[in-house]
Amino acid sequence: MSNPLLTPHTLPPFSAIQPEHILPGIETLISDTLATVDTLANNDQPSWDSVIAPIEEAYDRLNSAWSPVGHLNAVANTPELREAYNAALPKLSEYATQLGQHQGLFKAYRRIADSADFASLSAAQQATIEHALRDFRLSGIDLPAEQQQRYADINKRLSELTSQFSNNVLDATQAWTRHITDSSELAGVPQSALDMLAQNAQQQDKEGWLITLDFPSFYPILSFCDNRALREEVYRANVTKASDQGPHAGQFDNTQLMEEILALRQEEAQLLGFANYAELSLATKMAESTEQVVSFLRQLAQRSKTAAAQELAELQAFASSELGLPTLEAWDVGYASEKLRVARYALSQEDLRPYFPAPKVLNGLFTVIGKLYGIDIVQLHDFDTYHADVSFYEVQRDGQAIARFYLDLYARSHKRGGAWMDDCRVRRQRLDGSVQLPIAYLVCNFTPPVGGKPALLTHNEVTTLFHEFGHGLHHMLTKVSVGSVSGINGVAWDAVELPSQFMENWCWEKEALDLISGHYQTGEPLPAELLDKMMAAKNFQAAMMMVRQLEFALFDFVLHRDFQPGVTQVQQVLDAVRAEVAVLIPPSFNRFAHAFTHIFAGGYAAGYYSYKWAEVLSADAFSAFEEEGIFNRQTGERFLTAVLEQGGSKPAMELFKAFRGREPDIGPLLRHSGLAA
Repeated sequence: MSNPLLTPHTLPPFSAIQPEHILPGIETLISDTLATVDTLANNDQPSWDSVIAPIEEAYDRLNSAWSPVGHLNAVANTPELREAYNAALPKLSEYATQLGQHQGLFKAYRRIADSADFASLSAAQQATIEHALRDFRLSGIDLPAEQQQRYADINKRLSELTSQFSNNVLDATQAWTRHITDSSELAGVPQSALDMLAQNAQQQDKEGWLITLDFPSFYPILSFCDNRALREEVYRANVTKASDQGPHAGQFDNTQLMEEILALRQEEAQLLGFANYAELSLATKMAESTEQVVSFLRQLAQRSKTAAAQELAELQAFASSELGLPTLEAWDVGYASEKLRVARYALSQEDLRPYFPAPKVLNGLFTVIGKLYGIDIVQLHDFDTYHADVSFYEVQRDGQAIARFYLDLYARSHKRGGAWMDDCRVRRQRLDGSVQLPIAYLVCNFTPPVGGKPALLTHNEVTTLFHEFGHGLHHMLTKVSVGSVSGINGVAWDAVELPSQFMENWCWEKEALDLISGHYQTGEPLPAELLDKMMAAKNFQAAMMMVRQLEFALFDFVLHRDFQPGVTQVQQVLDAVRAEVAVLIPPSFNRFAHAFTHIFAGGYAAGYYSYKWAEVLSADAFSAFEEEGIFNRQTGERFLTAVLEQGGSKPAMELFKAFRGREPDIGPLLRHSGLAA
C-alpha cells in the first residue's frame, strides 16, 4: 500500500491521508532523517553546503508530512485520527530530543560557527547556526547521560500530556449542548444567532434550537439573552469545561494534567540550569528577565485598574437602575455590557453584522494588503481539501506566485475552537537551487452562512480575521530562503504577535472600512452614522479588557516562575493574581485555567505576556502610518522590507528599530486603548 505521507507533494494530499498511514509514515521519515543526520554529522570538513543545507532538506520532508496530520487533527478530528496522531507524538518528541542531543551534529555546527567561512555566510545562515547552538544547549547537550535521558523522558511525557489536555477541552466542548423548543426561552437573542442555533438543531435532526459551547453559539446567549437562568446555565457550562466543576464535573478533568505539566516543566528548567520555567522560556524571547516581564505587566495594570474599576462601577449602576439587576453576576456582565453599549452609543455588534458579509470583508482585506505591499491574491479552485468550507488562494507579485494559503473560516463540530495561523510549508531554497514557496493555514471559528445568506461577521470577527492574516503575511511575504529562520520561524515568541496585532488597526480606519464593508443586500458601505458610533464605542470597557488580558498574562508567568510541585495550587495562584489586578472576580466554581490551552497545550507557556508586549510594538509601528497615511505605499514598503520579509534572520528589536528608527514607546498603546494620561 502506497503511503501518501511518503510521496513527495507540493500540496497536502488531504483526501488520501488515512489514520493508518500516520504512524508508519512518520516512523519511516524519522528513521530516514536520523540516518541522514548521522551520515552528514561525520563530515570531516563541515560547511553550510555539505552539512546544514542537506539536513534542512531532510527536516523539511518530515515537516511536510506531519503538517497536514497536525492540521487535520485540529480541524477534522475523529477518534481514529486522534489515536494515530497521539501515537506519533511520543515518536516525534524522542526524535526532537535525539537531534537536540546529537553530539556529532552539535560539533559540526560549532565547527562551522568557529570557521573562517562563517563571516561570509548570509545573515539568515548565521542566525540559523546561532539559534541551533542555543537550542542544543536548551536540549541538554552538555548534561551527563543520565540527565539527558531524564530530559528526553520529560519531553516525551509533556507531548502526551499537552495533547491530552487539548483533547479534554475539545471533548468537554463537544459533550455539552442545550436543546430548546420554546422560543420564549431565547427572548432577546438576535435573529442571526437564532438562525444558527436552529441550523445546529437541524444538523442533529432536532426541532427548535441547539446551543453548544462553540464560541459563535454560546456568545450570543451571554450577550443578548433576556433569560437570566439560561445565561447562568451556559456560563457555568463554559467556564467549568474540563474541570472538577459543572455539568460534566470530573469527566474530562484537566486538574492532574496541569499539575504534572507544570512539575515537569519546572524539572526540565532546573535540569538545564534555570531557576524556573519562566527563565527557560525567556531564553528564546526579546524580554531580558522575569523581573522585566512582571514589572511591565504590573505597570500596565497600575495604569489600567482605576479606569477598569470605574467602568465596572458604571456597569453595576446601569444594571441596577435600568435592568433590575441589583447584583451583577458573572453571567450578567456580557448582557449588561451590551445593553449599556446600546444605551450609550446606540450601537450593538449585531447592528454591524449586515455590513460585514464574509465575501466583502475578504475582498476588502485583499485590497488593503495590495495597497500596502503591492501584491495580488487570487482564488484557486482546483485543490485537494478536507472540508467543503475550505478555500485556497495564491499570493502573487507582478503576476508571479510567491505564496499560497488555505482559508477555513467557520465553526463546526470536530474542529478545535479559536483562531490561528499555522505553516503548511516554509519558504526555503532546495538543494537543486529552486525555491519552495510558503503555504499557510488560516483558521477561524466564525458563525457560518445560514439560510441562503452569506456569513455575516461581527466587527470583532473582522478584527480576528485581520489578526490571523497578519500572521499569515509574516509567514508568506518572507524573502528569507533558509527554512529555520524563514517567515515566523526563528522569530522571538514575544515579537511574533507584532505583524498580527499591527493588521488589526486597519479595521478602525474609515478608508479601510470603506473597502471591507458593504451591506449584504444593498452593497451600501458602512454609513457615516454607524462609523461614528463605532469609533465612539471603540474604547468601551477598554480598561476592563486590558486588566482581563493582564490577569491571564500575570497568572501564566507567575505560575511558571513560582511553581513548586506538591505545594503550588493552580487555582490559588489565579485567585491571588485576580485579587491584585482584576476588578471583576468570577464565582468560585469558575475554572478558567482548566481550558487555558494557550499555556497548557499551545506554546504560550510563560509567554502569554507576548500579546501585550507585542501590542506595544504594533501600536507604535502603526503610529508611523498614522503620521504618514494609512495607505502610504512607501511606509508599507518600509514595514515589508524591515519586518515582514526578514523572518527570524535578525533580532526582533533590530528589525523594529530599522523600521521605526528608535526603540518602542508604550505611549501609542495607551493612546489607542484610551488610557493615555
